[in-house]
Amino acid sequence: MVRGVIVALDLPSAEAAVAMAEDVADYVAGFKIGLGLLHGPGPLLISALVALGKPVFADAKLHDIPSQVEVAARRLGEHGARWVTAHVGGGQDMLEAAVRGLRSGAGAAPAGVLGVTVLTSLDGSSLARVGINRTPGELVSRMAKVADASGCEGVVTSPKELIVVADVAPNLLRVTPGIRPIDRDDDQARTMTPSEAVERGADLLVVGRPITEAGEPRRAAAAIADEVAAARSPG
Repeated sequence: MVRGVIVALDLPSAEAAVAMAEDVADYVAGFKIGLGLLHGPGPLLISALVALGKPVFADAKLHDIPSQVEVAARRLGEHGARWVTAHVGGGQDMLEAAVRGLRSGAGAAPAGVLGVTVLTSLDGSSLARVGINRTPGELVSRMAKVADASGCEGVVTSPKELIVVADVAPNLLRVTPGIRPIDRDDDQARTMTPSEAVERGADLLVVGRPITEAGEPRRAAAAIADEVAAARSPG
């Protein structure tokens, strides 16, 4: 099982993303590219990052009818994506289509779908405003079961719901964004420090701005990697 820090390369260009990846590669387990780059430079950036020798997480957040999701996942797999995200809210048929498509595109290479549960930018009141009268924990619990039944490799969830996932679907890879070494004022509503997330059972920690916006990204990545390693060490 891959464990460690995945750096979120939410940068303005492919060139900036590759340069950042090269700078911090020694201290991270892989690279994530999100919608900004997937809809800009496009999925060819996945191939460029794969060439650096680390797995690439395509955070495509697929959510459409199953046939369209299957095609999209297959294309991302053909470009070398190790993980592709799909919204669990799209339903089991859609997730199963994503799994089929990604495996088809990846061929013999390892690849898995990560089910997106409740975005870390949302809290209970945000869910209620769109008619979902459940706590994030209740919703994540139900979604993790669906992701597991659909053949997903893991789920993406707030660090605050990591224990919920471990309880209901212990075999799923637990991927958590919203990791903040220090207090920051940004758009993440449910956050936690790296060591707290590890203690709650996170496998992969997605860290973006605390690394990419640091004065010295390499040093910031090294410090977070050290904190994660210390949290995983026995005693």
